[in-house]
Amino acid sequence: MPATPNARALNALSHQIIAAAIEIHATLGPGLLESVYRACMIHELGIAGMTVVSEQPVPIYYKELVLQASYRLDLLVNDSIILELKSVEQILPVHQAQLLSYLRLTNKPLGLLMNFNVPRLVQGVRRIVNHPCFADSDTLPIKTY
Repeated sequence: MPATPNARALNALSHQIIAAAIEIHATLGPGLLESVYRACMIHELGIAGMTVVSEQPVPIYYKELVLQASYRLDLLVNDSIILELKSVEQILPVHQAQLLSYLRLTNKPLGLLMNFNVPRLVQGVRRIVNHPCFADSDTLPIKTY
């Protein structure tokens, strides 16, 4: 498994991802199905040279029980950032809990919850952190959207 990027690299990557999502949202606007935005994100991030895996299974381990493919990540970018895409009226606490669970189950450092059903995409982006690298004092400030 590749080494986890540092906070500076993760922040830079997350800003590139958000810029791609803003481009898609500016072109298509809100109100489309999540699957449309997912396909466009895969395309945009691929053009930018990022590795994107769609619908990656997330097994659940409980004692000796293994639940294979119980959940699937919307997108995993560069094996480090999970994107959970939505096209809903509003982001609910359950959506944030879902992404945090995915981060914990996969041990990935950073997740972006993106709701495309908003007037301006920056209103629909939430960053969720799951890694101690963001506690370092030399990291870039995390921009909130």
